[in-house]
Amino acid sequence: MLFKSADEFLKSPRHAVTVFGMAGVGKTWLSNMLRDHGWFHYSVDYRIGTRHMGEFIVDNFKREAMKVPFLAELLRSDSIYISSNITFDNLDPLSTYLGTPGNPAKGGLLFAEYQRRQEQHRIAEIYALLDVPYFIERANALYGYDDFIADTGGSLIEVVDHDNPDDPVIKTLAANTTLVYLRGTEADAEKLVQRFKKNPKPMYYRPQFLIEKWNEYKAVNGITEDDAVDPAGFAAWGFEALLKDRLPRYQALADNFGYVIDAADLAGVRNGSDFRDLMAGAIEARMR
Repeated sequence: MLFKSADEFLKSPRHAVTVFGMAGVGKTWLSNMLRDHGWFHYSVDYRIGTRHMGEFIVDNFKREAMKVPFLAELLRSDSIYISSNITFDNLDPLSTYLGTPGNPAKGGLLFAEYQRRQEQHRIAEIYALLDVPYFIERANALYGYDDFIADTGGSLIEVVDHDNPDDPVIKTLAANTTLVYLRGTEADAEKLVQRFKKNPKPMYYRPQFLIEKWNEYKAVNGITEDDAVDPAGFAAWGFEALLKDRLPRYQALADNFGYVIDAADLAGVRNGSDFRDLMAGAIEARMR
């Protein structure tokens, strides 16, 4: 959804924005802040972890519980209930399910199982993004929200063709929302890499990219067997490679279909009016 002028955006009675960019750049912070000022906050990762992968996550909890005889008997008799307490601010159940490939003795997943869960996530993320128009109308019809922000995960760029206007996800998002790239700096990216190395978290990789980096990591480290890979070591190494691969594609997506807001400029945003002014500046910058 591109505008002919900043005024066209500002004077619109309803606003719908999809923000994207690397992890830690401020997408969820902005969305939470706007929620406190009358915007509906749609978290793509929350939708993935509840509607589209909820059963996978809970079944994994149950699978682990069934290894404990005491809990197994209680589960069989329906005496206990296991659920996922995923929230907008705590996505650990989803992250834990995705896991990291490598040595099972160190908490890793066998590579084939990791690929299976990655494919589940790919499908779930696409569906969660295609759900955006439904939630825009639901937020307005059910709760009376005129303004809407879709808070996407860093992996949005992995499930779209950023150069193709007929890509189903891009076509849906661009027709119903304004795509906004929250762009960090090289320094932001480096800080994120260092933070990730200290505390690795599960990530989503494009299938071919995952295979390439998995084989490259083993070759660089002289590893021949998949189950000899250190999960934390691959996670940190793979994340840095993934981030570098994503950054130019984020920019290309914005150049083709949306706008750019520098993450540093979010520091001055305190309410919906401030954000709309920032959006007006981004629209004017693209027109120039």
